[in-house]
Amino acid sequence: MSSIQTPTQAAGSAASLSIQGMSCASCVGRVERALRSVPGVVSANVNLATERADIAFIGAPDIAAAVQAVESAGYESALVGGDNNTDEVDARHVAERSSLKRALIVAAVFALPVFLMEMGAHAVPAVHRLVEQTIGMQASWYIQFVLTSIVLFGPGLRFFQKGVPALLRGAPDMNALVAVGTAAAYAFSVVATFAPGLLPEGTVNVYYEAAAVIVALILLGRFLESRAKGRTSEAIGRLLGLQPKTACLLRNGVAVEVPVSEVRSGDQVEVRPGERIPVDGVVIGGASFVDESMISGEPIPVEKKAGAELVGGTVNQNGVLTFRVTQVGGDTVLSQIIRMVEQAQGSKLPIQAMVDRITIWFVPAVMAAALLTCLAWLLFGPSPALTFALVNAVAVLIIACPCAMGLATPTSIMVGTGRAAQMGVLFRKGEALQSLKDAKVLAVDKTGTLTKGKPELTDLVVAEGCERAWVLARVAAVETKSEHPIARAIVAAATAQNLALGAIDKFESLTGFGVRAEVDGERVEIGADRFMIQLGLDISPFATEADRLGEEGKTPLYAAINGRLAALIAVADTIKETTPQAIRALHKLGLKVAMVTGDNRRTAHAIARQLGIDDVVAEVLPGAKVDAVRRLKKQYGPVAYVGDGINDAPALAEADVGLAIGTGTDIAIEAADVVLMSGDLGGVPNAIALSRATIGNIRQNLFWAFAYNAALIPVAAGVLYPFNGTLLSPVFAAGAMALSSVFVLGNALRLRRFQPQHQA
Repeated sequence: MSSIQTPTQAAGSAASLSIQGMSCASCVGRVERALRSVPGVVSANVNLATERADIAFIGAPDIAAAVQAVESAGYESALVGGDNNTDEVDARHVAERSSLKRALIVAAVFALPVFLMEMGAHAVPAVHRLVEQTIGMQASWYIQFVLTSIVLFGPGLRFFQKGVPALLRGAPDMNALVAVGTAAAYAFSVVATFAPGLLPEGTVNVYYEAAAVIVALILLGRFLESRAKGRTSEAIGRLLGLQPKTACLLRNGVAVEVPVSEVRSGDQVEVRPGERIPVDGVVIGGASFVDESMISGEPIPVEKKAGAELVGGTVNQNGVLTFRVTQVGGDTVLSQIIRMVEQAQGSKLPIQAMVDRITIWFVPAVMAAALLTCLAWLLFGPSPALTFALVNAVAVLIIACPCAMGLATPTSIMVGTGRAAQMGVLFRKGEALQSLKDAKVLAVDKTGTLTKGKPELTDLVVAEGCERAWVLARVAAVETKSEHPIARAIVAAATAQNLALGAIDKFESLTGFGVRAEVDGERVEIGADRFMIQLGLDISPFATEADRLGEEGKTPLYAAINGRLAALIAVADTIKETTPQAIRALHKLGLKVAMVTGDNRRTAHAIARQLGIDDVVAEVLPGAKVDAVRRLKKQYGPVAYVGDGINDAPALAEADVGLAIGTGTDIAIEAADVVLMSGDLGGVPNAIALSRATIGNIRQNLFWAFAYNAALIPVAAGVLYPFNGTLLSPVFAAGAMALSSVFVLGNALRLRRFQPQHQA
């Protein structure tokens, strides 16, 4: 497994801050503006769902200035960094949920009697008579005043503590909307209760239930949001849970259990069956099978023996392994994956730009709309005009909170990229999540992507009277003297069958023809057809098989033993088992598949015929791969390119989306937008299908968020009243506002259950 490098700034430096106190999309815009005003800041990207700001600086980062800017905007901030930070963030989120739960319970307990006394009296005549005949309406108002005061200045105080300062700064947010709305309803009710003579005749009514229930409903929405946000980052939590806390360190041959933080590169660690491998390393003793599904998404355990690489967090299955530590802490593959997923989750997609432009002015516009509603009802409304003006203005303030808008995109990104990581697909750049869905053609490098990347013995056809193992053992014995990849493939095949290779003598390499040697006294000659003809041997018995191999793009070799033609041999870079299914899945998704390779045309076209590939670009140099990508763009449209080698890096960068095979080189991975940890093409249809599902989910969320506001703000303002007498109670406005955010979060969470339609 090659190491994975996280994106870095081309120049300057980067830092991340955790932001506390944001409640809606307008908060995001406010924090971003504050950060961008800091000298040296190139860009600032704030995510409401992750409560995080990613900042790019010119030169050294001025963290103190950035933190100060955020705090001046009215929010709390701290530097994100170090392995312990995630635990701190989790602890803070748990504490926040606990606080919201307590506040919700208190608000609900005290708001419910207010709601029953006031709304019950209006809706059910029997309740009205019961209140009037027992405690009286005035005493009922006194009780409602006490209970509502407890709600507003207990659980509801948080809205005033944050909303009023934001209002005074001229930068109102959701808290300001709630504070103004509930304060207006509460203040009017207090005057009606204790100084009714100050109000015009016919307007003496109380709206305690609106103030109290609005606070309870919005706290309910916040609590449900907090719970849902916790589930959106579940993928990161699962990845973090894969990191063992301790390791069994070997010191002078004695196993000692130590915290994983004490393990250093070069240490020797022992892992017993069923244990998770604590850090990255290389096996130096033992043999076992290791479940690497958390890295690759592939369920089949991988055999590990001396020299094999181990990845921290994977599970040892059935044998004891001893390995030498190569990477610890933040340098392990798992830590790098976690950072990559976090960066993708915190990124902004192009689709978010429209949302940002709207929400930056949304809250001031809502307050203006509420003011206009109030004035319109005062000027043109029926009697009691003041009552109508107050109720409808409060309804507009409450219903128009842009929480759903702010959560629509980032929550879907968080869940989508987290689900992708569980499937072995890592989005290094969040933008790729949006652009991948638009790909029309997938350009694929052949070697190491479609194929295994190393030659294997594919065919050994023996002459009549010859025994296969006997021939292979002698041919392999001769090839042990050669370093050619074809020779190594033949030797590997013989070794895999545990064949005994004889003693070699008189080895000779004949340039352009082949090799010869004596094996246990028998003369063995291996080479092309021209070598056999030179030896005076008739190769026509193998003519049919040789033609077949040629059609498959394989170059046939011949072996002669003791002057007699013994076998036809073919060695080729074989196609990965998962490649045909992946190509079919891509075709089902509507994509064209093009192969771009430096191999000869005959071999390339033979493989293309086998796999059903639509377009072939063969015999290209690395630089020409870029030209091939440009040509495919013109012919088909947006191009996604998959590769694994250094020579693929320019093409990966040129493509609209670059996907690197995770087992490839660091340079290829660094140039890519997406990393496929499974090491084969099977992750590509999964990535494309998930990209389409995530962007579809975002569009659903945005439609709901905007449609909700577009439809209900006019209703809250009373636009239907002249036609059918419909008015929207502030209580129902609060419920609808909370429901909109919960709906958006619930819709995003559906992506956790995403299953690719086309399994590779």
